[in-house]
Amino acid sequence: MRYHVSHTTHYLYPHPVKLGAHTVRLRPRSDGSQHLQRFAIVVSPEPDKKSELLDIEGNTCLRLWFPDEEIKELRIYTQAEVETVRDNPFDYLSEPWAITAPIDYPQAIAAHLAPYLQPSLSTRFSPPVVDWAQTLLQDVQGNVGQFLSQLTQAIYEEFQYFHRPEGDAQPAGVTMSQKAGSCRDFAVLFVEACQAVGLAARFVSGYQEGDEAQQSRELHAWPEVYLPGGGWRGFDPTHGLAVSDRHIALAAAVHPQNAAPVTGTLQPGYFGQSTLKYQIQIQRSFR
Repeated sequence: MRYHVSHTTHYLYPHPVKLGAHTVRLRPRSDGSQHLQRFAIVVSPEPDKKSELLDIEGNTCLRLWFPDEEIKELRIYTQAEVETVRDNPFDYLSEPWAITAPIDYPQAIAAHLAPYLQPSLSTRFSPPVVDWAQTLLQDVQGNVGQFLSQLTQAIYEEFQYFHRPEGDAQPAGVTMSQKAGSCRDFAVLFVEACQAVGLAARFVSGYQEGDEAQQSRELHAWPEVYLPGGGWRGFDPTHGLAVSDRHIALAAAVHPQNAAPVTGTLQPGYFGQSTLKYQIQIQRSFR
């Protein structure tokens, strides 16, 4: 399918401020499941300098530096046309040694995956999350595919979703104890549950098709798991399904903050909590 996405991000400040450097991760990625056809971005105020770069996670980012002048609002507008091509999320064969968990990754792979095997929002795993993940794994006799399906459904069916457009993702242990969270909280919980049973996983930000009748959509977040033979594969516990051609990924990272669509600072001496407004429109056309 082909999607046309327009996204306005609007920050309003309570008093004049000077902007420090900002990083924008709003360019949809191109990979085996989606192809970026067109992308445009307009930033106001106009940056003094800008540079496209590939960050440490392999995400395409735009780094912005602004004039040394006071402003009261920052507006970032993007348009993208993306073709999604993976209509079957299970179009792969796992390596024979990666069918059961914990996966004994070969040394060459394990070295690259080490950061994705440790919790990102705490110094250690949450014991309740570990117990829960181990129980799910035992229920499916260690089968990786069945574990991921069970984990996706467990979060979808047993946890309450609530809308929280701003703020950082909460630690997995908090979501576990509250049995509730936003999509990014569910993604973090899913990632830590996978890591607790020896599966490499990471956080993804992006868009999901959603309800076509809605005038405006939301940013979305979900996890990806590295499956030898299949590569990085997405799962969406918020919607209870494996990720296929109705998701559009922007960025992926070990730490959710490193996949945030926009990050930045104010210049020294300037303080104040901004108000965020946004509008996202997604139009679909079949190929």
